[in-house]
Amino acid sequence: MIKVVTSAERHTSEKEWIHSEFSFSFADYDDPSNAHFGCLLAHNDNQLSPKQGFKKHPHHDLEIISYVISGTLEHNDDLGNVTRLPEGTVQVMSAGTGINHSETNPSDDAPVRFMQMWFLPTEPGLTPSWKSHSFSREERMNKLEPIVTGRMNNQGSEELLEIQSDITLYIPILETGQEIVFEQKDERRTYLFLITGNLEIDCNDGTFQLEPGDAARIRNNCELLHIKGTSSEGDAEFVLVDIP
Repeated sequence: MIKVVTSAERHTSEKEWIHSEFSFSFADYDDPSNAHFGCLLAHNDNQLSPKQGFKKHPHHDLEIISYVISGTLEHNDDLGNVTRLPEGTVQVMSAGTGINHSETNPSDDAPVRFMQMWFLPTEPGLTPSWKSHSFSREERMNKLEPIVTGRMNNQGSEELLEIQSDITLYIPILETGQEIVFEQKDERRTYLFLITGNLEIDCNDGTFQLEPGDAARIRNNCELLHIKGTSSEGDAEFVLVDIP
């Protein structure tokens, strides 16, 4: 079964310092029928104004992945990590028993757009941790290569970022006319979100056209997912997550 959620169906949160699009219930958006997709609890598309951001605040028992789409994001946490994350950087944070962090825009004049996803951990009470890594467009062009994986799924690759959740996350870029195929495993879910460009996705349920901000939630009866770039201008960048 595949369910396409269009960009317009997301919940918009507009404040003086931040514009957000929520794909699931979050903050002032409360919809019990749209609370999660498997262990994916939140997917927020944020744009921070210059010199604005989230002041230091706590989390626990969450696995948080952030991806900087454009601009620069500054991260600060009580583990001693203080760093600026440029466009193309992914950061992973295991909140575990507790962590305080801030995410701010250090620029004087440019906004920063970043995507954040929250996942349930494999178990509560884990040791907090943080890590980041930048991925070039060339590394991701027309390829379906893992970016983040659960520690139990890592085959020893030092380049992969790890979290304490049974997921694998990809951020491919597809040129127009290029196609990749994702094999969905039995009893697993697939979440696909289109950041920029246009995509055509094809599976047992039919063929669907996606525009920027659209998402597809897929489970059962879709063993092979064919994903094709269809942009008239530029490339298609998207996030794909394999979820239990």
